[in-house]
Amino acid sequence: MADLLFNVRNSFYLGAYNTVINEAADLELSEAEAIERDCFVYRSYIALGSYDLVISEIRDSAATGLLAVKLLAQYLSGRKSKEDVFAILQDWLSDSACNRNTTVLLVAGMIHAREGNYPEALKCCHGSTNLEMQALCVQVYLKMDRPDKAEQQVKTMSGIDDDATLTQLATAWVGQALGGTKVQEAAYVYQELGEKYNYTAALYNGRAVCYMKMGRWEDADHDLQEAFSKDAKDPDTLTNLITVGLHLGKNVARYQTQLRMVAPTHPNVKRLEIADEAFTRAAASIA
Repeated sequence: MADLLFNVRNSFYLGAYNTVINEAADLELSEAEAIERDCFVYRSYIALGSYDLVISEIRDSAATGLLAVKLLAQYLSGRKSKEDVFAILQDWLSDSACNRNTTVLLVAGMIHAREGNYPEALKCCHGSTNLEMQALCVQVYLKMDRPDKAEQQVKTMSGIDDDATLTQLATAWVGQALGGTKVQEAAYVYQELGEKYNYTAALYNGRAVCYMKMGRWEDADHDLQEAFSKDAKDPDTLTNLITVGLHLGKNVARYQTQLRMVAPTHPNVKRLEIADEAFTRAAASIA
């Protein structure tokens, strides 16, 4: 049977969120497929920062998977307190009717990972045969500075589908973490995916990070400019443009301002604020 949602999933994993939104509506799907489609569409809106649209459109009577996506939007936007979010997740994970739902487990894992609750995140996604769940495990292991465990997880993914976009992306993430010749191999992965499908801001950023690790700052800057032309509000692009710009001696003040505007809670914004405060204190002590 043809996988009617292949292009929707694949575009989402590549970071082509507008493609997901524009192309998903024309598909003739079963009820279960339509729910999965809607989950990817609303997750794409979340990735684009349209939290309020997701919160307003998903009704409280919606399918459990969609309610999990709505909770993710409420969490990321701060519309719901962390205490309430975790209370709801606990209820779902304790309910046998919900705790087998892939989207519920995935959202729970993502939220726990974002909060630094890595063991809890792994509990949600470990042991699943779903490639996106396994890819989340890879990301969590890398956040825990365990590239060895991440590499093992990628081998498991390869055993399921070596050619899958998620498997290829996870291979690149691990290659970047391992360093050495693996970084060049990771750069090739991003390039092959961009040529096979279409380059996205995410793919350009991935290859740019590889170039930075290899000391190829001009090449990194070129890819980041391409990423910026595709999405001028992407926090990763702005963060990487600041890093590359500083190495190349460029004025990055505009990128810093944009990053503060589009992602005020981004870790790099916090670092900038700490640096500004330190500079102000130093200047005041000299005066």
